[in-house]
Amino acid sequence: MSTAHLSLLADFVLLIHALFVGFVVLSLPLILIGGASGWQWVRNRAFRFTHLAAITFVVLQTWFDQICPLTRWENILRMQAGEAVYERGLIADFLHAVLFYRAPEWVFLMVYTIFGLAIVWAWWRVPPQARKMRD
Repeated sequence: MSTAHLSLLADFVLLIHALFVGFVVLSLPLILIGGASGWQWVRNRAFRFTHLAAITFVVLQTWFDQICPLTRWENILRMQAGEAVYERGLIADFLHAVLFYRAPEWVFLMVYTIFGLAIVWAWWRVPPQARKMRD
């Protein structure tokens, strides 16, 4: 595979990573707003289980001091493409700055844990419902 293809694939992994983070972060306010507004889709069990599983994965990987598999995959692809791990194009640089800000590890551990607890609280506050059977 050419270096250009590897670089493009690394950018794609970064985009998937950004979408994953967006799903985890933006779903919580949507659930709370939707619960207050009567939006039924925020109570969908599959959506809610997927959301809870996603933040659980993030919290556990942080507690066990593991690197995100998407980060690892992107870095491997960039190295194979002959790129420095932090050299990217405009959009990739922007996404990386948003996803990989610098702070002590304990900050991430606390933020992820508190956010995970907020999602559990939202589960209780706006409980998911099973799909209703149609007549």
